[in-house]
Amino acid sequence: MKTYIVGNWKLNFTVGESSIYLHKLQKKIPNYRDVEVVVAPTALALQSLSLQIDRHKMKLSAQNAFYRDFGAYTGEISFAQLRGMVDYCIVGHSERRYIFGEDDKMIQKKVEAAVRNKITPILCVGETESERAFGETADVIRDQVLGGLADVSEEDIDKVIIAYEPIWAISSTKASKLASPDEIAEAVKLIRKVLAELYDKETVEKIPILFGGSVNPSNAGAYLTVPGVNGLLIGGSSLILSEFTDIIEVAKRVRA
Repeated sequence: MKTYIVGNWKLNFTVGESSIYLHKLQKKIPNYRDVEVVVAPTALALQSLSLQIDRHKMKLSAQNAFYRDFGAYTGEISFAQLRGMVDYCIVGHSERRYIFGEDDKMIQKKVEAAVRNKITPILCVGETESERAFGETADVIRDQVLGGLADVSEEDIDKVIIAYEPIWAISSTKASKLASPDEIAEAVKLIRKVLAELYDKETVEKIPILFGGSVNPSNAGAYLTVPGVNGLLIGGSSLILSEFTDIIEVAKRVRA
């Protein structure tokens, strides 16, 4: 199985800045067979970057899309419109859930729409600090996994990636707030246990699970060696060229 390094640029970089960053990134990294590098710029930059990107070195992801293919939905961009432009789309990110109010039903429809349009959804799941404090982590993860994958068949689940992002560990610089390898391993084990309720064992073992939560070059190696973790979803460090390329190099060394 490949190791996935996904950089989520969120609401950062203009179209011009995105192009310059991508140009520099492509010059710094070779073509890695076992490491899939993915960048997720803002929607405005997707079209121009899709023409610029070297798909032998990396792939393009959207940060969000709407589940209807076409229609009277002012301001939205559909998976159908992204088809052929991107290979991946982040779905159910905590910021979409908690800032924009997307519930499991909405996320379920987006996952189904992504698969329908031959785009790999990166389904994000994870608990808040209060949910963890009240011992609700298992219930939250179970609800989010089952809810997000409700319409994904056995034949299509191999087109889905899951990312575990404990919300309490995102954008944290305090060691006490970072997720430990043991905590991540426990969550990943739980995710695969929930997946086993929906799909057969052999299929479940092939579903990639990523970790995201204040990933940087100094902790990337530890996270990538957690049993069951197949890659990283990176926020802040993906905006800094030297840090992102360092993480990619760490992933290559771990694979070796």
